[in-house]
Amino acid sequence: MRVVVALGGNALLKRGDKPDADIQLTNVRRAVAALAPLAREHELVVTHGNGPQVGVLALQSAADPALTHPYPFDVLGAETQGMIGYWLLQSLQNVLPDRQVCALINQTLVSVADPAFAEPTKFVGQSYDEPTARRLAAGRGWTVRQDGVYWRRVVPSPRPQRIVETRLIRQLLSHGAVAVCAGGGGVPVIRDENGLLRGVEAVVDKDLTAALLAESLEADALLLLTDVPRVVRGFGTPDATPLTHTTPAALRAESFPAGSMGPKVEAVCRFVELTGDMAAIGALDQAADILAGTAGTLVTPSGRYPHTGACPPPATGPGAVPAPEGSPS
Repeated sequence: MRVVVALGGNALLKRGDKPDADIQLTNVRRAVAALAPLAREHELVVTHGNGPQVGVLALQSAADPALTHPYPFDVLGAETQGMIGYWLLQSLQNVLPDRQVCALINQTLVSVADPAFAEPTKFVGQSYDEPTARRLAAGRGWTVRQDGVYWRRVVPSPRPQRIVETRLIRQLLSHGAVAVCAGGGGVPVIRDENGLLRGVEAVVDKDLTAALLAESLEADALLLLTDVPRVVRGFGTPDATPLTHTTPAALRAESFPAGSMGPKVEAVCRFVELTGDMAAIGALDQAADILAGTAGTLVTPSGRYPHTGACPPPATGPGAVPAPEGSPS
């Protein structure tokens, strides 16, 4: 099978972790240990979040007296792709000595007319109390919003239209390589009036990019791996029920936060609706079991997976309500 995996931000940093390199590398190695069984049996593409990392670099850039202006977000996104891609590349090489592994810096084409540029929703960087967040917003020209009990910076998150290097990724897979790519949703770029690519100040959601990439690569499965074992219907209520199998229609019956779970639900629904294949949301350490159909919340057109054998019927009634994750990615 050809499998696209999107690692949540918790694969690198759990809520409350300091963004130190050694902490992130330890988390990356744990993530790779969970992905190795998939890579040994299937063609594997790995994407990842970069919200905390790009936020740290943005703070450093804004505070650097040697700079006339802070580095723009497309540049910071490319930096994080290189940093995280290096950790994943090396860790995958160490556990898969007989496989070629490649980490790519990717550009993601977006529309200059995307309404997201007028309505920032993507959380990046550290969490603050409200007074600190508002003070930073006033001093640095940020837009900030509440994220749970804390406040964080938000930036535009335009919808991905195409991964510019899709053909190259397909060639790598055809030669047996594991591809680490489209990190942080890819570097957001537009085409100008001369047809030339130019970076823009934004962050593309990595789950939506992963769905687009999986569709373009004709993948057999899309796995969004996070720190919750299953999507839960009626989370936080006496009737809370973990979902094992569901459909895009059931998931779309509810609304979800635009800056966190909303893009995950949209990503799995879009992939399943367009391809008829399987997508799933589940725990990183259960990656192999999710692909086998014995863990996670599995989304298919009929609500059945694997397509042979007995499975619970598709979810009906109210849509699926995912349990809250760790830090958004």
